[in-house]
This record gives sequence, structure tokens and C-alpha cells, in this order.
Amino acid sequence: MKKGIIIKLIAGQYTIKGEDQNTYQLKPLGVFRHRDISPKVGDWVVFDDDHILEVKPRKNDLSRPPVVNVDQAILIHSALQPDFSFNLLDRFLILVEAEEVTPIIVVSKVDLLPQKELEELKKKLQYYENYYKVYYSTVHDEKLIEPIKSVLKDKVSVFAGQTGAGKSSLLNALDISLSLKTGEISKALGRGRHTTRHSELLEIHGGLVADTPGFSKLDFYKVEAEYLQAHYPDFVQRSQKCRFRGCLHIKEPHCAVKKAYENNEILASRYENYLLLYDEIQQQKKRY
Repeated sequence: MKKGIIIKLIAGQYTIKGEDQNTYQLKPLGVFRHRDISPKVGDWVVFDDDHILEVKPRKNDLSRPPVVNVDQAILIHSALQPDFSFNLLDRFLILVEAEEVTPIIVVSKVDLLPQKELEELKKKLQYYENYYKVYYSTVHDEKLIEPIKSVLKDKVSVFAGQTGAGKSSLLNALDISLSLKTGEISKALGRGRHTTRHSELLEIHGGLVADTPGFSKLDFYKVEAEYLQAHYPDFVQRSQKCRFRGCLHIKEPHCAVKKAYENNEILASRYENYLLLYDEIQQQKKRY
């Protein structure tokens, strides 16, 4: 028996990269169906020459995209076309934190933004650099692409972000042999077309990377409103000084997070997005 990781799934056929560095195309045992076992890309499995025999326990399980055992999420957000959105960035960060995946922020297409506006954007993002790694990129400048390569080594990474942010273009710049299809931005809609069609982990710079479709809508069914603040490292850092244990940082008196917001120690949009998202999750739970 051999051990390996599933790197591709197309029409029920699994491609596995074994510990011997060879690849195998197999199907799981028929009994998996009766036991409600569905192998996914990223699963570590035990197999023989004919079938996948066992799926090892997972450390996380993403439904959108359908990838498991992810170490980090490379969150691609364009500086322009489409416009950078702090609300969307915060939403992605929450989903990633909730899955116990390390987020890494990459701002793409920085060459499209006028220098003054870029400096203003960087100034706001300095706040995020206290808690996350932040990189700036354009596919037209190798010097900006180079630092991102080292982030991928020995990790299973997911590339995610708003539609049209340039995920496939960035992957092509990281490894020109990929030749992934890229979508054009619709000027009328302000967003791109989905270009990724199946689940696959690509070997890039010593790591495995999933290229995933962009999302125009993010759902938070896994996130409970009362635990939302636990996914904000900047809130957690200050919550020790809140008067009440389990403070939600909304209406409670003597709240250190609210005080930090009022004193401009927390980025205004960060806290305001938190309030919007908290209310959205509350409403979402009422509907279901």
C-alpha cells in the first residue's frame, strides 16, 4: 500500500501524487459511497494499484472551493478593475480565519492605480500589516512577484478573491508554464468571468496551489454571530481590557474595542464592517 495526496479531481477520477513523487489515477472503493466518504482534493489517502483504500483525517475542509488540508489562503484583491474593497477583504478574512487557515493578502494590479491613490491605499493597509502578511503585485513587475514565490514553499495554498482580481494572471506570472485561462473584465458589470473549471492542486515553487473561482457573494453559514469577534485578531488583542467577558464590542459599556475605534486605533472601516457583518449573520440565521 502507498500514501499520497489527491491533487486533481475530474469526473470521479482522482489523480494522486504519491510519497514516491509518482502520480496515479484511481477511483475510491465502492464502499465509500455507502459510508458517506467523499475524497476531496487535498486529502491524504492510502491506496494500492487499483483503488483509494483510506482517507486520512482532515485538519480543515473548505466547501467553496472544495479543497481540504489547506495551510494558507492567498487573498487576491485588485487595486483597480475592480476597485479595491475593504468590506470584501474583511469578509474573506473572516471566512479564512473561521476555517483556521492562515490568510495572506495580495493587492494586485497596483500599476493601474495612480501613485497618490496607491499611497493612500497602502497607508490604510498598514493597519492590516500588524496582523497579516501583505504583498503588492503586478504581473508586469518581476520584482513584486518574486517575494510571493517564497510564501508558497512547503504549503498547500488556496488562491481566492473577488472575481476579476487577477488570480489566474498572478499564477501565470509565478509559473509561466501553467498557461491558465484568464477572464476579461466586463466594463459594464465591473467584474470578470469565472475561468477555473475543476478542482486541482498545481505544483508551484515547492508548494501546492489551488486556483479557485472568484466569488461575487460570500455566505457565512458556518460563522455564529456571537463568535464573529473571535476571528478578528485585532479585536481579540484588545478584548482582555473589556469590562465584560464575552463582550461582543457592540453595545456593551466599557468596551476596549469600541474605545480603540473611537480613538482611531482601529481602522474605521474595519470596525464598521464588523457591525455590518454581525447584523448580516444575525438576519441570515433568522431566515433559516
